[in-house]
Amino acid sequence: MIRSWTNVVAYFIADSSDRYFSLCLVARTLIGMLLFVPMIATPAETRLNLTQGVTEISGKVYDLHMLIFYICCAIGVVVFGVMFYSIIRHRKSRGVKAAHFHESTKVEIIWTIIPIIILVLMAIPATKTLIAMEDTSQDDLTITVTGSQWKWHYRYFNHDVAFYSFLTTSQKQIEGSEQKGEHYLLEVDNPLVVPINRKIRFLMTSDDVIHSWWVPDFAVKKDAVPGFINEAWTKIDKPGIYRGQCAELCGRNHGFMPIVVQALPEDEFDTWLAKQEQMAAAKKAEQEKALGKTLSMDELMALGEKVYNDRCSVCHQVNGEGMANVFPAMKGSPIATGDLLSHIDIVINGKAGTAMQAFANQLNEEELAAVVTYERNAWGNDTGDAVQASDIKQVLTNGTLPDKSNDQANMASTSTPEPNTMTETSTASNSKAPSETMDSQPEAQ
Repeated sequence: MIRSWTNVVAYFIADSSDRYFSLCLVARTLIGMLLFVPMIATPAETRLNLTQGVTEISGKVYDLHMLIFYICCAIGVVVFGVMFYSIIRHRKSRGVKAAHFHESTKVEIIWTIIPIIILVLMAIPATKTLIAMEDTSQDDLTITVTGSQWKWHYRYFNHDVAFYSFLTTSQKQIEGSEQKGEHYLLEVDNPLVVPINRKIRFLMTSDDVIHSWWVPDFAVKKDAVPGFINEAWTKIDKPGIYRGQCAELCGRNHGFMPIVVQALPEDEFDTWLAKQEQMAAAKKAEQEKALGKTLSMDELMALGEKVYNDRCSVCHQVNGEGMANVFPAMKGSPIATGDLLSHIDIVINGKAGTAMQAFANQLNEEELAAVVTYERNAWGNDTGDAVQASDIKQVLTNGTLPDKSNDQANMASTSTPEPNTMTETSTASNSKAPSETMDSQPEAQ
């Protein structure tokens, strides 16, 4: 294709008059511009341009982009037009001799003033748009957006509603053993739900490294920085599902951190929010009830395996062997086979300066107890430790594990009236053995 066009140009230069060549060059340029206009006029079909979005701000950003684009096109046509005209009109084959001259004050003033005027004309609409983008006042709803490797957490101000949003694309699709879905790597379990026609303010921060919350349809892209709070806002015009992703390189699974926003009509959103508050209250009551439950080892291991595979395996791997020099192994780990309280502490509070996150606010007491139990008994670790939700609650409250030996001894001594003392003693000692083994480490501490 390039060679054919080169031949055409060479043909015109060699065999055509200057005027005819100039007309052909101009015509070809205009035809190219006319062919390009439909491409930029239908970005949804060609995907070669910015999206116009579904908010007033995104519309302003799109219009500003197109204005600057057309100004740049006009400048390009003028500059290259003069350049090509000069090359063709004053070429050596016509016998034209180059003029010899030095500075021209008038020309220098002209080519300084004209760009300044152009920049000022461009800056006026750009400044208005930027000021509008940063005005988060008079909001109707405030949502905290917290990024962490590799998920998003959303919390609705003045409402007892908060949840994490995780990628739901299957591992088989990622590995290529299964056909990729329509929304590959852009699907989550819990989308952010917001109302239309209300101004929504986002407060963005991070738990670990820098992330960036980006939804193109809203023209919102704001960094989430640890220790800082950045603000952004949007007001959506029509219902729908809008997708985005983290736009700041944030580690190994940066590409697996999508954003999904579901915009609902106002009355539907109010109904959804009320339902979520009821569910949150019921879940809290259920968690309080779970503190009094004692799960068997099999129940703890089953729940712990599920939690581990969902939350921990991305770093420590499903087989517990981790990744050399990146993420430590849990199989045979001194953490998983050593002091129980230290193990619980690092799961709850994380470890500063590493990728190990604090899970105290991500998992409930029962899930924390189950995953610690699983890590201490899977892959051949076999410590025999069984941690209950009540143990986690006491660690969160007091920083220590409960001493169960006295309670179990009292329970054993009062379990039956008198009859067979030898049998009672044997039964009590057998019932105490597992829990005493579990608690011996913190007592030694």
